[in-house]
Amino acid sequence: MKIVTICGAGIGASGILKVNAEKALTALGLSAEVVAADVASVRAVSEDANVILTSQEFVEAIGSTYAEVIVIRNHFDQSEITAAVEKALGESPAP
Repeated sequence: MKIVTICGAGIGASGILKVNAEKALTALGLSAEVVAADVASVRAVSEDANVILTSQEFVEAIGSTYAEVIVIRNHFDQSEITAAVEKALGESPAP
């Protein structure tokens, strides 16, 4: 399983999303590779991704992909990110 987080430069927002996606996976009892990347390298890093987390402004730049693209409104809202990861991966939280 692979999650890619995307932002403009690959350091700021994608880094925050990466850390919060990892927290979400832990809370859900799941494991996955989480990679932060910039929008310019999205094609290379997301070829085998299951999920791409990003801001609305980068959705169009991502283009066609087999991964589920999820727009995160608040990169600091752990409950939003956890719910998005849970829905995308079709898993229930661990007891």
